[in-house]
Amino acid sequence: MILEALGSALLGLLLAWVAVRRLAHRLPARILVLGTGVAGALFGDFITHSALGPGTAPLNLLGAAIVSAASLSLLLRPAGRLRRRSAPA
Repeated sequence: MILEALGSALLGLLLAWVAVRRLAHRLPARILVLGTGVAGALFGDFITHSALGPGTAPLNLLGAAIVSAASLSLLLRPAGRLRRRSAPA
């Protein structure tokens, strides 16, 4: 169980590091992104471990990767400036 949680945390850290390297211009501070990736992976591992039970480490890591990627996607900002049109009077 400890190794599974450690593996999930490392997987979340890896996903967050890749996101920071590729999308740095669209993400907030690096420490926030790294922490969100790890927390999302640990939460995903907890959810899948609770749902599937022990002995399903590969599926738990898959669940950790999915939840980590989903939580990292919530941090993304739009690529360009939003254009707002004023309503005609």
